Amino acid sequence: MSASSIRPTRKGRSPSSSKISEIELPYRWEPRVYQLKAWRALARGTKRAALVWHRRAGKDLLLLNFTITQAVQRVGVYWHVFPTAKQGRKILWDGVTKDGRLFLDHWPRALIASRNESEMKIKTRDGAVWQIVGSDNYTDALIGGNPMGIVFSEYALQNPSCWHYLRPILAENDGWAAFAFTPRGNNHGHDLFEMAQDNPQWFCERLTVADTGAITEAAIKEERRAGMPDELIEQEFYCSFEAALVGAYYGKQMREALDSGRIGIVPHEPLLEVETWWDLGLDDATAIWFVQRAAREIRVIDYYENNGEALPHYAKVLRDKPYRYSRHLLPHDAEVRELGTGKSRLEVLGTLLRGGDTRLVVVPCLSVEDGINAVRTILPRTWFDASRCRRGIEALRQYQREWDDGRKTFREVPLHDWTSHAADAFRYGALMVKDAPSFVSPVSADASYDPLDGLPDESRRRGRTEEHTDYDPLR
Repeated sequence: MSASSIRPTRKGRSPSSSKISEIELPYRWEPRVYQLKAWRALARGTKRAALVWHRRAGKDLLLLNFTITQAVQRVGVYWHVFPTAKQGRKILWDGVTKDGRLFLDHWPRALIASRNESEMKIKTRDGAVWQIVGSDNYTDALIGGNPMGIVFSEYALQNPSCWHYLRPILAENDGWAAFAFTPRGNNHGHDLFEMAQDNPQWFCERLTVADTGAITEAAIKEERRAGMPDELIEQEFYCSFEAALVGAYYGKQMREALDSGRIGIVPHEPLLEVETWWDLGLDDATAIWFVQRAAREIRVIDYYENNGEALPHYAKVLRDKPYRYSRHLLPHDAEVRELGTGKSRLEVLGTLLRGGDTRLVVVPCLSVEDGINAVRTILPRTWFDASRCRRGIEALRQYQREWDDGRKTFREVPLHDWTSHAADAFRYGALMVKDAPSFVSPVSADASYDPLDGLPDESRRRGRTEEHTDYDPLR
């Protein structure tokens, strides 16, 4: 069935004349056979959709074309949201299909009134606006917007708070949202998929290469021979939610914590004092872990994160909780004085939290590598409350190295995304645990050594190497 039999044609003005000409939408594109079910559901007016499709199944192209058909029927704002705006520019704004056609060429020129390169924005002659945005800066980039439709691309890699921020807007204006992604473990994408499967108001579909035939088994075997890990093959081509997250620093340790029952119910023990581990954000999030110590056990009983709030807000959060605090561990930049007030955040917090035996402690400025090793050292004896620490746990599980697209390998530095704040705060706290390591060593994702067996010797530290794959996990 052709796309034109599903969507009506649209009349628009030709850019070279004043005559009315008919524009068939979608424009010079038709859904593939395996895409028709999703296309028809959206075209019938389904307001929510979860497309868990394998890599290169055409998720973004289908949803772009659907958005175009909606923009000519209901004038409004439409967003195509990526984990970062930079990624959106690379994949969609500047991207091309496998046939060499620009993604943006699916917008008929006769419909376009203006095109803003810097903001990645298209405005139609009727006044509709379509824009590519990033979820990493949603509180600044998206605040005040009133979208009628939103596509969340690679949703499993996005900051889940972005959707929670935007969903009331769509509920109020009867807008639609479509989530397209391949799995990234049992994270918020998995939760959304599980919910959508049982919700009759949603269209939900998982398509593997076995369902679509879009990628042959021979091609997958070639990827494996070229060095693509089996975990990535299961994740990207067979849409497995259980595959390990490649590139994650603490993936192995967090899986062990779950398997051993150390992620579950961890109640607050009133007889024990609580210490807090902070990452202080300026233009982004502030994260706080709430931790109790019992002999060698590290009990993480609570987690709090917010964005765009001043220090008095976080001081009130601490005061409102029923905890007796022993100390608050702050990053080294808390001592930097602000030009406007002449005071450091350390001094401001000291005033706000005055009383009792509360102590503010600045964590020494050690390397990220030291901090990551410290976290790995304490995780085997750390317990997490699954409910109160859910967002923080997921951040630790997904915290990963930055991808080098030019070299097709991971860099030896962490990726700065929504997981960074929780991971940084935990890293600062781990450095202050009495038996955390204080040596500098190369750190790789999921490095294989047991922290409880003692520190690796010098030869192991110098000789450790990384295995890289010629593969981009974000595509």
